Amino acid sequence: MKDKLFLTIDHMKSELISMSDYIFDNPELAFKEVKASKILTEYLEKNGFVVEKGLGSLSTAFRGVYENGQEGPTVGLLCEYDALEGLGHGCAHHMQGPSIVGAAVAIKEIIKEQPYKLVVYGTPGEEGGGGKIIMLREGYLRDIDVALMMHGGPATQTDIKSLAASSIKITFHGKSAHAALKPEAGRSALDALLLTFQGVEFLREHVLEDTRMHYTVMEAGGPCNVVPAKAVGSFILRSYNSVYLKEVVRRFEKIVEGASLMTETTYEIETEKTLESKVPIYKLNDLLMKNAELVNAPVRRSAREKTGSTDFGNVTYVLPGSCIRIAFVDENASSHSIDFINDGKSERGHNAVITGTKILAGTVTDLINNPQIVKEIQNEFEYTKEKMNIF
Repeated sequence: MKDKLFLTIDHMKSELISMSDYIFDNPELAFKEVKASKILTEYLEKNGFVVEKGLGSLSTAFRGVYENGQEGPTVGLLCEYDALEGLGHGCAHHMQGPSIVGAAVAIKEIIKEQPYKLVVYGTPGEEGGGGKIIMLREGYLRDIDVALMMHGGPATQTDIKSLAASSIKITFHGKSAHAALKPEAGRSALDALLLTFQGVEFLREHVLEDTRMHYTVMEAGGPCNVVPAKAVGSFILRSYNSVYLKEVVRRFEKIVEGASLMTETTYEIETEKTLESKVPIYKLNDLLMKNAELVNAPVRRSAREKTGSTDFGNVTYVLPGSCIRIAFVDENASSHSIDFINDGKSERGHNAVITGTKILAGTVTDLINNPQIVKEIQNEFEYTKEKMNIF
């Protein structure tokens, strides 16, 4: 069956690559991916999927469904298609949509006997927008048993973790005064912010080693001879465990409170975005890598243990999921770089689209043909998530 599946994908090659190149040549920022969303949904509709365009508050999100019989597994295939401001598709999101829709259509064309349901989700705004967080909050992405993605990268591999992250804005309000003539009348909001920075530095010694804490000044008042009445700081706190991150955030808020007390200022805390840590599913990762070996994917490596933050983590914190990364740049290349741009439409880039399509289609076939595997994956998800909650 997989031979027929892969042959079908080979026949789709020129169309999938054409879509990938089109999205690459027309980069669109988060939540403005009109052209990318249109070309992907049109392809799904043309191939017999029932497509809902615009999901909840996100006009460029979509959901394409094909159902074959009853009682089978519901497999979700997720894709991103937003670009980076000033760089374009420096994270290879242009590859994801064509690879995902190609795998879905190939499955539909070849697997006729077993019952299953395919749900293709277009998830906009991953680059800083947190589109999947919004979609989860509005009730989407929860109707699937397993979530799968693909992503271009320096090696063919899966992930076993990602950094949970809380993006927090702190605004201090003080009292302005002339710093030379009547300094005693002032209450410096900037002093409060600087004390918060210092408190974070002292906190570093007393957190788990995987904790990351970043900060910068967003606003710091006016002339240096005037006590600043307002100061704004931006903070990102990270950990490979969402539960532990909550403890870090709690302690951080104590630092803010302390800085406020020391300076007799007031403060506002605004949590702008929270990204969850991935719940690793080793059985699903192994399934993806076995299919990567089957199609002789390039530069196969062990799973990544050092990763950044992604809104896909929020999905995998709710249900089992995994992303297969496909090699198309040199191993020392970094994402969000010119290397990803230079190889975005190269032969390696085109091959990655097709390789990713085959790996995803092969993995979905395994899930459809062996529903017991889906149950085992779900059991592993529950067990692993429970273990992550213990400190």
